[in-house]
Amino acid sequence: MKLQQLKYIWEVAHHDLNVSATAQTLFTSQPGISKQIRMLEDELGVEVFARSGKHLTRITPAGHEILRLAGEMLRTADNIRKVAQEYSSERKGSLVLATTHTQARYILPAIIHEFMEKYPDVTLSLRQGTPPQIAQMVADGEADLAIATESIATYNDLVTLPCYQWNRCVLVPQDHPLTRVEALTLEALADYPLVTYVHGFTGRAKVDRAFAEAGLVPKIVFTAADSDVIKTYVRLGVGIGIVAHMAADAEEKDLQTLDASHLFEPSITRLGIRKGSFMRGYLYEFIEKLAAHLDRDTVDKALKADSRQEIEQMFEGLRLPSR
Repeated sequence: MKLQQLKYIWEVAHHDLNVSATAQTLFTSQPGISKQIRMLEDELGVEVFARSGKHLTRITPAGHEILRLAGEMLRTADNIRKVAQEYSSERKGSLVLATTHTQARYILPAIIHEFMEKYPDVTLSLRQGTPPQIAQMVADGEADLAIATESIATYNDLVTLPCYQWNRCVLVPQDHPLTRVEALTLEALADYPLVTYVHGFTGRAKVDRAFAEAGLVPKIVFTAADSDVIKTYVRLGVGIGIVAHMAADAEEKDLQTLDASHLFEPSITRLGIRKGSFMRGYLYEFIEKLAAHLDRDTVDKALKADSRQEIEQMFEGLRLPSR
């Protein structure tokens, strides 16, 4: 049994059983992957994948268990490499961040720029997706950190830490009637068509809950995962926008920003780290740049915690910074 064979079955399983796509990702040949998978199955005496002709159709029951163990072995091997890199060249390596558009566009640029100036030999890459996709990337070892607002706190394979809180604003064209109201209300917003985030993105659940608790049914006519797309459709007159306040740009003179933080419960952006990860020194530094209260000692204590409740107790009473 070779580590490379375990890598192949893991990647094939995570490419929807598409051997061709896996070969392209790994810069190798499709026949080579198929041969190595067959060799592994022959050695183990069981099939990892069921087949119809030459095509893989599903993962077998034995395959599911083998893949689970293969994932653990691959993550352990990755940790071994990181330990070696930390002691042989502490300022070189890679950092893969999994995050949403809003975090990548409005929060991370300054942090990444500062980090890259200090660590020019660290290759940094961003992977974007939905919060569940982001959490899974880190759980599978495809990314080092998850940065998102919604549901990553529920993933058992991740240790999640609160970074900062934020709220919302309303974007309207200049001279819109809402710019002349004394106090913005949910009732006033409910009178207009709304453009906001899709479900599962950027605290959308808090928006829905606020209207529901007020007994109102908002006219949400258009949704998107991207704050810049929402702004585009506000400009087109489709509706007024409800976006994260961090996405408001004072240089956009054609739109006016109305504070809506009194209407909605604040949301918390969280950091997700895979349990059992080996933490490179520069990874701690990046985390502390993202959230100053998450210093090395705090992160280590959270990684050693026995339960999610114990981690939450660490931050009880802490006033999170606002973005």
